[in-house]
Amino acid sequence: MRKILSYFKPFDYIFIIVSIIISFIPNVITNAHLKDSGDALAIVKIHGEVVDEFPLSEGLEVEKTYYPNDNQYNIIEINNNQARIKEDNSPDQVGVRTGWIERPGQTAICLPHGLVLEITGQMANDELILPL
Repeated sequence: MRKILSYFKPFDYIFIIVSIIISFIPNVITNAHLKDSGDALAIVKIHGEVVDEFPLSEGLEVEKTYYPNDNQYNIIEINNNQARIKEDNSPDQVGVRTGWIERPGQTAICLPHGLVLEITGQMANDELILPL
């Protein structure tokens, strides 16, 4: 270990520390760019068609079941400022394992059923994030 450390010069340590700090700048800018606004919506789509929209606001609690096809179901839960796919009968459970989503741009997808749960809202510079 000492042999490896002997190859480093004093400016190498400074370069490593500055590089680590710089690597976090995109994350800081992205988090500062998004603001927590009350305009966030949870949009539920089945096979690309919007079937429901829920405003994400404090105190809102909704649990709703969707039947995209025969023998398929998804339970969506909205609780305060977050949403999730609580339960479904798909084999992989990717949408359920995604967990709670709450920020604009986040999605939870149950691909076998064609269900998408997406959060949309306002950006800090008042640009609207629209679903694709």
